[in-house]
Amino acid sequence: MITDIADYFAKGCGRCERFETPDCSTQRWNAGLARLREICLRSGLEETVKWGHPCYRHADRNLAIIGAFRGDFRLSFFNPSLMKDPEGVLEKQGPNTQHADMIRFTDNDRVSELEPIIAAYLHEAKGYAEDGIKPAVTPMAIEMPAELADAMACDPELAEAFRELTPGRQRSYLINLNGAKQSKTRVVRIGRFRDRILAGKGATER
Repeated sequence: MITDIADYFAKGCGRCERFETPDCSTQRWNAGLARLREICLRSGLEETVKWGHPCYRHADRNLAIIGAFRGDFRLSFFNPSLMKDPEGVLEKQGPNTQHADMIRFTDNDRVSELEPIIAAYLHEAKGYAEDGIKPAVTPMAIEMPAELADAMACDPELAEAFRELTPGRQRSYLINLNGAKQSKTRVVRIGRFRDRILAGKGATER
């Protein structure tokens, strides 16, 4: 998994065997990803790497993260329940996602077309960070399995990544783990899910 931001755009995230090959999704969407990066930097955001992806911060808060997939690339917002989305461009990541949190692109040129909207949404997110506004915490009705609690206690990186997930993504893991009848099965699944959680994905996302 990469730690240098330049490597993401040149080689990929480092999370799969397609890293540093022409087949890496970052290479297919290179022009669009570079444009997204430019817009984020022009918005005055701090650029860093989280979970192998470019993450953009302001006022000590994560605001947005860039991701590339085979079929699309995305700009995803943290704390999406705060976003007003007057242009209706935000989509949900998956069926277990509670709030629409991403702008999804299937065309590199689409980024430039949406630049004013992207910049406005980033400005809105910056305002929430500066004012210390956080989304209301929704009580999690699904019980956390003891095996996941134990894994997070022993793995601070996993714990931080799980806390950063949207409520919908968190629920997707809890539903999956609670569906296993045996403790050893839950332990195996947690090991298999770790990379997905670190990547900010839900249990059913590709």
